[in-house]
Formats: sequence, structure tokens, C-alpha cells
Amino acid sequence: MRSERYDDNLISGSNHVSIEKKSTKLTLFGDLLEDSDTVNSNSCPSDCESGVSGGENDRNSDDGAVGNGGGQEIHGIIAKKLVSSLSSSGFDAKVEGIHRIDFSSFTSRAKLQSFCIYSKAVEMKCNGDANVKYAWFGASKTEINAILSHGFSLPTSNGTHGFGVHLSPVDHPIQSLPLDGADEDGLMHMLLCRVIMGKMEAVLGGSGQYNPSCEGFDSGCDDLASPRRYIVWSSRMNTHILPEYVISLKASSYNRANLIAEKQRKLQLHRVPRSDWMPFPTLIAAMSKFLPREAIESISKHHSDYRKQKVSRHEMIRRVRDIAGDKLLMAIIKSYRSKV
Repeated sequence: MRSERYDDNLISGSNHVSIEKKSTKLTLFGDLLEDSDTVNSNSCPSDCESGVSGGENDRNSDDGAVGNGGGQEIHGIIAKKLVSSLSSSGFDAKVEGIHRIDFSSFTSRAKLQSFCIYSKAVEMKCNGDANVKYAWFGASKTEINAILSHGFSLPTSNGTHGFGVHLSPVDHPIQSLPLDGADEDGLMHMLLCRVIMGKMEAVLGGSGQYNPSCEGFDSGCDDLASPRRYIVWSSRMNTHILPEYVISLKASSYNRANLIAEKQRKLQLHRVPRSDWMPFPTLIAAMSKFLPREAIESISKHHSDYRKQKVSRHEMIRRVRDIAGDKLLMAIIKSYRSKV
């Protein structure tokens, strides 16, 4: 992997922030090794407590290692995780560079300390669990540099699941891959961030939401059972998101993976509710016990559109699955069939 400089004042192959052994799990990506993206929120970078070291001994070598603290191992874990996850989504990816974000300036120290303070505050609010997670954010080279210089400035919603900064879980980078954001060298760029999620709420597809629905929630996601998208509201985007690494890569789709993905998608269709499994009105009535009124109204509308032949059955089922989630649907169907 080669070193790529984005800006002389931003990402440099000669600077990094050292993190003491105290936060080993968070720093060494132990959660990735365990196939989990949940981070121990009690582990905060030592820089929050003891300042940031930026001496000669802490600098990156030309081969991209992070000081003497196992940087090459960390970079290897990040690259392997990213390439593997993209491959399962039908993309052939090659990581060209991984860069640790420098927290040595006064401004970056303030951002780091602010993140730690908010993490502790959310931890206290949520009974000891700030629910800090790793997440991906993809953008163009120019946008990445702007974020590193000034922070997030605009919601990144593409019209789905509310307005805020949208990131993707560490196991699903495809949701954040900036396919239209390659630079002049054909490189795409992604941020690997720590994100304070706190208590999440499900945000329906097409929602115009731009703040938590009530004081009890801190962030949003598309599916509580199996999230593919995290939503951090604009009011919290520069306190609850801490970019830590910039990854530069090349990625292209390949036909074989697309065929496999299509087969898997078709197999999934056999697991969705069909009329011979459970009448749809009965299904809606059962879901009303678990979903908010707005969700039920949206599902009912999709069913009505299908009855009026405005949408196909496949499209209706897809929309219902997006709103309700497969876990809830299968639980209701299994319960119905056992009673029948």
C-alpha cells in the first residue's frame, strides 16, 4: 500500500497520534477481529487524558507503519476487513493507502477531547453504554479534506432515512463506497470513524426526520435488528463522529460476484411473506402491535398500491421488508403458522 498525501496540512505520512496500551481493544480493532463492530465505550484514546504525543519516535515510517505500536498490524486488519466485505458485495477492491489522522494540532486535540467528553456524557445518559461503533464514511478527495479541516458541514442524506450524516457499519462498507467520487488517479477515499450512537431509533425509508424523535434517542439507523445505515443528526455530526483513518482504494464490480449476489437476493425472496403463508391484512394487524402508527400506515399504503396494480408484488414486499425488517416479519409468520 502506498502513501497518499491529501494535503500538506492534513494527512501526512510523517505524523500520527500515539495511543497507549490502555485502550488496546479500541486501538487494535479487536472488535473487527471478533467480527463485531461494537466498541467498549469506556475505552477512550489516551490523548483525552494525557495529551497527544507527536515526537520523532511517534512518526510513521515510509512503509506506513504507525510508530512502534503495531501500526502495520492495524493497517493490515483494516485493509483485510474492507477488501473482504466489499468482495462479498461483488467488488474487487485493492487498498492503496491507509493514513492515521493526526491529532497533534490544537484544533484536532479539541475535537478529540470533545468526542471523549460527549462519549462520557452519552455513557452516563444511557446507563453506562455510549454504544460507540466503528463506521465508514465515503466521499470525494476534496470533501474528505474539507471534513478533516473544518468538520462535517452539510447533511449527507440521499433522500432516504432522514437528513443527517449517513455512515455504514464496519461490516457493510458498500453502503458508503463513493463510486462516483474517484480522484484523478482513480482512487476512492473513505473515512473509518468512531461514532457515538447512544440509543438508536429506527428511521423509516423516505423519512424527512432531521432530529431525534424524542429526548430518549441519540441517533438513528435503518434497521435496529440488522443495521446497514447509521444516521447521526446534523446537530451532533461534529461531536459524535471522530474520523480516525483515511483509506484510499480502487474498487470495481465483477460479474461473478454480481451473479452470486443476485442468486442470494432471489433466495431471500423465498423467505418473505407470501399469501399462502399468511394473509396480508392479518400480517399488517400483527405488525401493528410492534411498529409505530406511521410505519403501519406506510405499509398499508404499499399494500393498497399493490392491490391497485400501481406497484409490483416484488416491490411491495421489498418496501415492507425495508420498514419492518426481516427479523420481525419472520417471527410474526412463524407464530401465525404455529397457531394455524
